[in-house]
Amino acid sequence: MQLDIWLLLGATLVLSAIIAVRLSHQAGLPTLLAYLGLGLLIGESGPLHIDFDNAELAETLGLAALVLILAEGGLTTSWRHVRPSVPAAVSVSTIGTLLSIGMVAGAAILLLGMDWRPAFLLAAVLAPTDAAAVFSVLRRLPLPSRLTGLLEAESGFNDAPVVIIVVTLSSVHSGAPNIAELLGVMVYELIAGAVVGIAVGWLGAQALRRIALPASGLYPIAVLSLSVGSYGAATLLHASGFLAVYVSALVLGNARLPHRPATRGFAEGIGWLAQIGLFVMLGLLASPSELPGQIVPALVIGFVLLLIARPVSVVLSTIGFRLSWGEKLFASWAGLRGAVPIVLATIPMVEDVPGAGRIFAIVFNIVVVFTLLQGPTLPLVARWCRLESDEETRELDVEAAPLEELHADLLEVRIPLDSQLNGVEIFELRLPQGASVTLVVRDGSSFVPSRTTPLQAGDTLLVVTTDAVREITERRLRAVSRRGKLAGWFGETGT
Repeated sequence: MQLDIWLLLGATLVLSAIIAVRLSHQAGLPTLLAYLGLGLLIGESGPLHIDFDNAELAETLGLAALVLILAEGGLTTSWRHVRPSVPAAVSVSTIGTLLSIGMVAGAAILLLGMDWRPAFLLAAVLAPTDAAAVFSVLRRLPLPSRLTGLLEAESGFNDAPVVIIVVTLSSVHSGAPNIAELLGVMVYELIAGAVVGIAVGWLGAQALRRIALPASGLYPIAVLSLSVGSYGAATLLHASGFLAVYVSALVLGNARLPHRPATRGFAEGIGWLAQIGLFVMLGLLASPSELPGQIVPALVIGFVLLLIARPVSVVLSTIGFRLSWGEKLFASWAGLRGAVPIVLATIPMVEDVPGAGRIFAIVFNIVVVFTLLQGPTLPLVARWCRLESDEETRELDVEAAPLEELHADLLEVRIPLDSQLNGVEIFELRLPQGASVTLVVRDGSSFVPSRTTPLQAGDTLLVVTTDAVREITERRLRAVSRRGKLAGWFGETGT
């Protein structure tokens, strides 16, 4: 009976969270608020009176959920979009993070009267932006790809250095940590974590390209397992597991793998489930009776972070990267906090750091209040900054299934509604020898096309191609989708 009740409760919570996703999407809010609300509703002060105060278990489950969320973020991030922004993102997630920590810690000492250790812990915990919150909000806004890439890459990169700082400050029981030693450890862990992530991602991609698994559903499981495994491999080498996860997932998500769209869809589902479980658990962990007493300190530190520390750190760390003032202003306002700060706030609690409970309450209040302030206003801020998307057309959704014995691939191509493929005849695609459009699915029915069959938006094409020309075929289809049948005249290569 206990199992039946818990299964029913779990299913009800997940379905309620899915409904909350829809409602929060319409309101322009990150879904974390709805999930936190569910956790508070069923917690110690709610009708179900579920008492959960195990900070150590919350830390373990929280870090595990963050691994899955980072893996989903890397697998669904387009390298083509983030590549120009990677240097700026690295600068913001390292130099900018350190600047933000210094300013917020100074404010906590001067304005709240905190000692140096809890002040720097609070500042470090609040430093990283949240990948789940950033992805859920920014991917709905028509922004320049350079700016979206910067914010997405920053949210994937900045967890790693902050975790090192928080763990170091939480484990130091007396005296200040050796700054030079801390910086040295940070540099090693970040470089080693990135190397592990690249190695696992590249080796995994090479293996999955050459092995035809017996079921298509095994490919998403294998890809996600490789990403999660990179975390364990990196931590065994005392490197940054979070950076390894994000980098390996980024490599795998942009590699030419079989069933790539299905893999991304599976990762998104796992990411949503991890978010639901994580935020509900954090809502359970919070004590509603302790939160109101820290509202004023939370507002003080939150406004220092939003109006001073974040803008100054973004402006200084992006010098030389040719970002406009509008882009810098939006990047400052779009530094959303979410699950990551709350999870990191459990680390001092596990280590019994004095004042850890207060830090947790302040962080929880900041996440709730400033998500309500920043989330719905992002479209308005984007208009004020005069930011517009530079994407001409949506990317083709191409899924590949390996035909191992024939040394060929079957590509499933879905034509977006705004694609320039609309109206192009089959022969005008000029696919390379060894590639052929074998079937068109239109309005629920399928037919074998002729050379003069015009394509239509919404069609699904089945394209058979040999291994040797698959990449050329995909590039040609992308090029025509972006610029039409005369894509070559416009210099569009489909890369």
